[in-house]
Amino acid sequence: MSSATLIPPVEATPSTPVDADPPAPAPRRSPIRRLWRGPDTDPGWARPALYALLLATAVLYLWGLGASGWANSYYSAAVQAGTKSWKAFFFGSTDSSNFITIDKTPASLWPMAISARIFGLSSWSILVPQALEGVAVVGVLYATVKRWFSPGAALLAGAVAALTPVAVLMFRFNNPDSLLVLLLVGSAYATTRALEAGKTRWLVLAGALVGFAFLAKELQAFLVLPGFGLVYLIAGPPKLGRRIVQLLVLGVTTIVAGGWWVAIVQLTPASQRPYIGGSQNNSFWNVLFGYNGFGRLTGSETGSVGGGGAGAAGQTGQWGPTGWTRLFNDSFGGQASWLIPAALILLVAGLVLTLKRPRTDRTRAALILWGGWLLVTGMAISLGKGIIHQYYTVALAPAIGALVGIGAAVMWRHRDQWFARATLAVALAASVIWASVLLGRTPSWAPALQPVILILGLGLSVALLVPTGRRLGLAVLGAAVVVALAAPAAYSLSTVRTSHTGALPTAGPAGASTGFGPGRGGPGGFPGGPPNFARGTGGPPNIRGGGFPGGGGPPAFAGNGTGAGTAGGPPAGGLGLRGGGGGIGGLLNGTTAGPKLTALLEHGGDGYRWTAAAVGANNAASYQLASGQAVMAIGGFNGSDPAPTLGQFQAYVHAGTIHYFLGGGGFGGPGGTSSSSSAIATWVAAHYPSTAVNGVTVYDLTAPTTG
Repeated sequence: MSSATLIPPVEATPSTPVDADPPAPAPRRSPIRRLWRGPDTDPGWARPALYALLLATAVLYLWGLGASGWANSYYSAAVQAGTKSWKAFFFGSTDSSNFITIDKTPASLWPMAISARIFGLSSWSILVPQALEGVAVVGVLYATVKRWFSPGAALLAGAVAALTPVAVLMFRFNNPDSLLVLLLVGSAYATTRALEAGKTRWLVLAGALVGFAFLAKELQAFLVLPGFGLVYLIAGPPKLGRRIVQLLVLGVTTIVAGGWWVAIVQLTPASQRPYIGGSQNNSFWNVLFGYNGFGRLTGSETGSVGGGGAGAAGQTGQWGPTGWTRLFNDSFGGQASWLIPAALILLVAGLVLTLKRPRTDRTRAALILWGGWLLVTGMAISLGKGIIHQYYTVALAPAIGALVGIGAAVMWRHRDQWFARATLAVALAASVIWASVLLGRTPSWAPALQPVILILGLGLSVALLVPTGRRLGLAVLGAAVVVALAAPAAYSLSTVRTSHTGALPTAGPAGASTGFGPGRGGPGGFPGGPPNFARGTGGPPNIRGGGFPGGGGPPAFAGNGTGAGTAGGPPAGGLGLRGGGGGIGGLLNGTTAGPKLTALLEHGGDGYRWTAAAVGANNAASYQLASGQAVMAIGGFNGSDPAPTLGQFQAYVHAGTIHYFLGGGGFGGPGGTSSSSSAIATWVAAHYPSTAVNGVTVYDLTAPTTG
């Protein structure tokens, strides 16, 4: 039987979803009733169900939000700086005196900084905008799917995205991914509108949103463009020549929307702006094409944390095994992969069924749009040999949700065909089997959930194969949806109950494998990390051993992890890295400033541009957030940026712009912290008096002991 006989090639309009049963005529409604009940063509339950989904998502993302405190203190300190200085706001400086920027474009900071300016700086004013962005993602995803498909398809898409564990994590956190995902979903909506009538203005909007997403997280934003461009080239209504011109307009708009900030930064003299964090030469291009750009794919990342190069046979990077199964391994699997098997099955089945449909068929266009998003982004994460963190997979959540919602609804619409019923059954069986595997990786957590989901899911898969009446079929389908979502929902609830701090948060229950690489980790050191971070093996001497040892490494950076130096260097030592909740989340979260040190910094800033300087932005952020005073982050994020040089730092000190130097900090790349940071710490220790305050070595830079 050909695919054309399985599903008739019927085109849909925005008011006639391709997977919906023919709507019954409905009387016109008043504006207020329309707001509550939705369009006349929608069933009465659709709009209340949407509001219920958005409300439940808001509760999930906002509940107990303050438990994570400053979350990622690196970005929270930059938000604090943006509340005190519009220059810091624009450039994304880590401190209000504008020494150095964060190592990314700053757009993700802007909503948080505006909120903190309005409501005052607090954990809630920083994190609530992130949660609301997550609710908006669900709403825009619903609107996008709903234009061509039924309310049921749109609701399922939104629920899958909302309950993806890594989405629950990141929309309750202050990393840049929240705004990135919202803007990309908005761009998918605009592309969908462009596919309806071929209007260039919608492609301009789509390009503008992707360009602005670039200002949130740089090149990752562009991963959706291949899918968007391909679907419009195939299914756009105009003739081929016009479609090509329109796509060129899309590209130009993207470049302009993302490039204006870059142009301003590059044209501003270096003396009048902060140093570009993450670069080795104070140039944004160095960040874009190295540490934060193509280096993420190739592994060539000067200045990264432990990055650099591929492993044996090119199959393992410094951040764990690469390859097509990376999204499913112990480290990444529990974050977003729960329904990827179902999404891929429904994608392939949908493309087969629409193979002989007209060029502009909307079902196939939707599958190409969201399938391109999932495949290209998933491939980049899977094959990247540079810095790839588990939470990057949040960018997959909308595509997974859309494919599951669209695919399930289309197959349900054609449930009288054996192929559609078999596709639903196989997708459900694959989902529950994979969920069972993922749950088996945390056997001590919710042990009863695994067999229940597996037994019920396989039983419902068999039931989906049997032709039934509409009511009984809906009951079976509804039960199948509940069972398929049960495991990721449980993981998501566990994520909500856990506070998360630091630069590398991960979703899921305690005990899940959440390390850098594939392993589950062990005592001391980083769980599952690459060899140079494992306990007592490999790596530079200043990072080797159980956790962060006191011995080895450059003299200014050895320490016991509390900020107080131990063997291996002068009192300036001490990486000062304290752990936080959520697995490995607290890895790069800086130190905890005690009350005496906080008071010292609070009262030591008068008349100084920076009340203190510290190696590494994570340490500096902790001191800055505690005291409210500007703290210079020597070496940027992990102390590896060559800023300032020793000579520049000496000039700052001699000019009386810095009051204190705080020992400890820094992380660095393969060679540890930068030579500039190490030289500065050594010079300070040799020329200025020190005292221990709350376990941190403090140097008074206003009273040199030698010339």
